[in-house]
Amino acid sequence: MVYGGCAERDGSTGILSYHGESESRWRILRAMTKRAKESTRASALPAPALVSVVDDDESVRESLPGLLRQLGFATQAFASADEFLISDCVSATRCLILDIAMPGMSGPELQHELTARGHAIKIIFITARGDEILRGQLIARGAVDCLFKPFSERGLKAALDVALPGSRAR
Repeated sequence: MVYGGCAERDGSTGILSYHGESESRWRILRAMTKRAKESTRASALPAPALVSVVDDDESVRESLPGLLRQLGFATQAFASADEFLISDCVSATRCLILDIAMPGMSGPELQHELTARGHAIKIIFITARGDEILRGQLIARGAVDCLFKPFSERGLKAALDVALPGSRAR
């Protein structure tokens, strides 16, 4: 709509200026266009990848999600494999940080169950047992890595970079 004059297209913003309109109206239109463009750009950014943590150790469930958020991931924590399986997060999870030894279903059993259900989720196992033979077996079955507790932030970042290349903020 043109209010009281001819319309011109401004090459830098693509909005119309209206001869005969006040300078303040022009500034308002320009500001509204800029905010709309910024809002569109922000909403077009991809959502952060969901990394779920399954560990029966409460201290891991409380601390690890904070680090994952700092690294640019969305995160959810679960106390058991069964809790994860009944959640709405299974299909959205892109990477699973999974304890090996838990009451009920173990980490490797959850890996098998997810495969049987057709979920191709990247898995990083974590364990308090420094068993290199088991680590090799888990990686041979498709795990990205198996980190021994306590693991370093650097080790976790390296495993996440393999599991989800390009997904985290650098």
